[in-house]
Amino acid sequence: MQRPIVGFHQDEHGDWVADLSCGHGQHVRHKPPFWTREWTQTAEGRASRIGMDLDCVRCESGEPPDPRSA
Repeated sequence: MQRPIVGFHQDEHGDWVADLSCGHGQHVRHKPPFWTREWTQTAEGRASRIGMDLDCVRCESGEPPDPRSA
């Protein structure tokens, strides 16, 4: 299920998490060669992705929103 990105935060390990409009979070790691997302490394790069849709598998499985979004 496609959901737009509404913001970002860092998890306890310093990895970036996209905050989705549904209340779920999704990691958007930059860990080459496995994940190449250089845009996560700058505030401007992250800002350029606000409104971009990501597939939320947690919505598809019927999970409730994350507690931090409440």
